[in-house]
Amino acid sequence: MKATTRLRACLALLFFLSACATSAPDARMFREQRVTNLQRAAQLPWKDEGRCVVQEAAQPWSVLAKRCFPVLDHDRVRFHDTTGRCTVASTDAAVLVWGVCVLAAPEIIAGAVIVIGVVVVAVAIKEAMDAHELRHLYPEEAGTAHGTQITTREHLANQQPTLEPEPAGKARQPPAPPWLVDQTRRARCEPIPVKHRGGDDAHNKCADRIPPNRYPGMDVLVDGKHFDALQVGVHVLWEIKTDQFATYSLFLRNQVITAQVEELLEERRIARACGYGFVIGVSSDAHKAALLEREPSLAPDVVVTGCTR
Repeated sequence: MKATTRLRACLALLFFLSACATSAPDARMFREQRVTNLQRAAQLPWKDEGRCVVQEAAQPWSVLAKRCFPVLDHDRVRFHDTTGRCTVASTDAAVLVWGVCVLAAPEIIAGAVIVIGVVVVAVAIKEAMDAHELRHLYPEEAGTAHGTQITTREHLANQQPTLEPEPAGKARQPPAPPWLVDQTRRARCEPIPVKHRGGDDAHNKCADRIPPNRYPGMDVLVDGKHFDALQVGVHVLWEIKTDQFATYSLFLRNQVITAQVEELLEERRIARACGYGFVIGVSSDAHKAALLEREPSLAPDVVVTGCTR
């Protein structure tokens, strides 16, 4: 009986250790696949500035190609089935499927996809590749954006001089050099597209449409904080509120406003510290008035979107 118990315990321990051993390579493979897809897609012209590619970059290339094929600039691309594995038919639908088949090939085949004219890397793809490069050069800083412990570089950058006398014979830690502080801030402030949280479709559609959102279907993570949108063409972060405020009881209005003001002030602080503008979109004039009554300093930042639920 004791031998059986020990055997089960050993098997459980081996299973746990094997799971830990494989998790890191899986994460590396996931990142490598994303970067490879971005690099491959950067060679093609996209009508949506590459937003679909960035959203689907973590998927296998064949999946990305199928989902993003509609936003490829077909007028500038010619497909050639150099392997003969994609059948050709006369109908428009079949030709479309054939183009997807050629584009979705797992390997890059010379002459299979020909682009007419010079390709300028799509804005969203370039931003995603730049963000990856920065995290690769300074991987410790990227941890703060994913909710991990404060990093060594950040700790050095934020270190404050102590007011207590140092013990005899112990040298004081010198302040971090300015270039290190700047690199740490840049890594924290790099916008990282992440999936919208929750399942509130009305809220998410408003966040994608109103700014409009540079990454449709995505939130943006900046310095560990989720923002609902990064506005296209400008350095402005948005927080969207779709509360039907006029329908709330007086007690509930007070509770909502108290919580939201605290949250919005923190988001504005983060946005400004990282060099972004900050806009709050609310659905009604009543909601805007209640926010400004509680916190007048938000006046320049609040707009009425008219989004309904």
